Amino acid sequence: MVPWRIGAWALGVELELPLDAVLEGDCVAALRRLPPASVHAIFADPPYNLQLKGDLHRPDHSLVDAVDDAWDQFADFAAYDAFTREWLSECRRVLRRDGTIWVMGAYHNVFRLGVALQDLGFWVLNDVVWRKANPMPNFRGRRFTNAHETLIWAARGPESKHRFNYQQMKALNDDVQMRSDWFIPLCTGHERLRDAEGRKLHPTQKPEALLHRVILACTAPGEVILDPFLGSGTTAAVARRLGRHFIGIERDPSYAEAARARIATIEPLSESAALVAPTKREQPRLPFGSLVANATIPPGSVLTDRQRRWRAIVGADGSLSCGRVQGSIHAVGAAVQEAPSCNGWVFWHVEQKDGGLRLLDLYRAEALAAS
Repeated sequence: MVPWRIGAWALGVELELPLDAVLEGDCVAALRRLPPASVHAIFADPPYNLQLKGDLHRPDHSLVDAVDDAWDQFADFAAYDAFTREWLSECRRVLRRDGTIWVMGAYHNVFRLGVALQDLGFWVLNDVVWRKANPMPNFRGRRFTNAHETLIWAARGPESKHRFNYQQMKALNDDVQMRSDWFIPLCTGHERLRDAEGRKLHPTQKPEALLHRVILACTAPGEVILDPFLGSGTTAAVARRLGRHFIGIERDPSYAEAARARIATIEPLSESAALVAPTKREQPRLPFGSLVANATIPPGSVLTDRQRRWRAIVGADGSLSCGRVQGSIHAVGAAVQEAPSCNGWVFWHVEQKDGGLRLLDLYRAEALAAS
């Protein structure tokens, strides 16, 4: 853990991040002691501000899950909104320019959270519905069973070039684009933390599968994710397993202690297992003209599509000529197909001396590997 030198802050010296630490205390006060633009992502599951507790009671009037009234209920909406804006403002301050935040809520509070996010300048990217495979029944039968919660995913601002690990999300979903509705069970079984009497340690412990998606979607190994309402430590535990750094803030000493014990049992993935493929913005770029200039594909070479429907001649400047059409590998590929766009690297093939074809993108991969 990086030491948290609180005294340095008072002297105006930039404070080092307390990496991989669970900090006890009020979240706003703790956030104010963190340096600006210092974390890559934030996951926040704030108090729900429960307003209608009647439906949380069983017919025998016992609570479904015990809730600390003093923490989870506020005097009125104005008090809750003021608290929300206070901690969200600090989160925006510590979030890096291209970082993102996930804020989670239920029908009690998620709409107010959304307004606060937008008012403070965050740029909403998605709202994700966590559909619970095993929701708690509605005991009184006076409304629909509440079977989902909502996660708002937002960038720090509209100018942010946020990370989205699209390919990893697709791979996680059997090579199909990940949708914004996630069907995940509640936290049960061996994953659920319990006290010495076997009771649930935390009433709203989130499943690790949920945080796995959140963290994998928007961070890379070695980056920092902050959770200002750490609770039982799910965010920190999953971050550690995935090779990310974490900072957790928790006001309840018993929860903080349980979170630390939980985190200590987590074995991080190997470096190779934790890696994610670079986003398109991070991938090195190689112009086709550089392959022409170094004679890898010399001027006069013939490119064709896989079915040999079109033949294009490579010019000395890296442009292609195909009949009356001339331009880049992408522009000519789009023109001959009468398509709005084309990735020329995977459309064109180079004719070989033996009459075979070799995909143009293979030449690019070899050049990048050799650089």
